[in-house]
Amino acid sequence: MSRITAVIFDWAGTTVDYGSFAPIEAFMEAFRRHGIEPSLEEVRQPMGMAKRDHVRTVLESRRLAAEWLKLHGRAVHEDDVEAIYRESERQLLALLPRYAEPKPHVVEAVGLLRDRGIKIGSTTGYTDAMMKIVVPAACRAGYCPDAWVTPDSTEKLGRPWPFMIFENMKRLRILSVDQVIKVGDTIADMKEGRNAGVVTVGVLEGSSLMGLTEEEYRALSLGERTEAREKARRQYLAHGASHVINDMSGLLPLIERLESPSAARCEA
Repeated sequence: MSRITAVIFDWAGTTVDYGSFAPIEAFMEAFRRHGIEPSLEEVRQPMGMAKRDHVRTVLESRRLAAEWLKLHGRAVHEDDVEAIYRESERQLLALLPRYAEPKPHVVEAVGLLRDRGIKIGSTTGYTDAMMKIVVPAACRAGYCPDAWVTPDSTEKLGRPWPFMIFENMKRLRILSVDQVIKVGDTIADMKEGRNAGVVTVGVLEGSSLMGLTEEEYRALSLGERTEAREKARRQYLAHGASHVINDMSGLLPLIERLESPSAARCEA
């Protein structure tokens, strides 16, 4: 394959916020304040999408649509989506300063990538206003990408649309999708990468897909960890992942394998 010149990371659950809990906490509270109680699984399923699209997708589930109809005597309107989104945004803006700590191995992995001349981009379901909180906090903790793009810069077309990746390529001056790797922790990330035509990598530990805090993960037995990783691995691969890594320490070795002469011969 072509030499990798850029890696585009997701944020919560991928590079910061182990388990991606800030968005979950904000969404759960926003839905509660509007009279409905989604399950954790219902809220996690659309993770990675633009936040307004996330709210809409949760409300479109059969169970919650029926609950809303019973509670309000009518189907969900777009105004309802907007009201819940605005509440989740308010909640999230207050939470974000506490959820910007880089995940294990992220700072070291990014340093190694930069040593190889690889540029660091990022896409996210957060808004520009949210990123203006997250980015400085993450930078102070050692993780500072060269570019970041939200759906605010792509006419609100977030994941699974590929346009945030293309905007990163534009800002980073990357010529071809063959030179790009996308790394994420949700199904929406995998779809985004696949739709952009880039090598797409799912990260297991600390991912939204696994949905565990670091303490919960460490408390699992060896067999339970293996089972949790394999369940997430299968979901990544089923939704477009090219490769899956356990944590960010596996990213550079993956790139080295992809760029090796033997890999090139296999592709030929």
